[in-house]
Amino acid sequence: MRIKFHINCKKQYTKLRKNEQKRVKERLALFLADEFNPILNNHPLRGRYTGYRSVSITGDLRAIYKFQRNDVRIFVTIDSHSNLYE
Repeated sequence: MRIKFHINCKKQYTKLRKNEQKRVKERLALFLADEFNPILNNHPLRGRYTGYRSVSITGDLRAIYKFQRNDVRIFVTIDSHSNLYE
């Protein structure tokens, strides 16, 4: 599997604190090893994010992605739970 990042996701990543950036890297490594690891709380979304999935980065930080092809996942946003789902 390969991971890609939407340009907006890259911008959001650079705005994160260093410890949050480190956690994103750790969670993405875990995602690559097993995208459905229970630690990630990987689940489908509804509403405006229908067709996307979410993984937990920290207690409040979420990353949203979608399947691009069988072997490609594209991350479209990283933000706090409250900002994503208001």
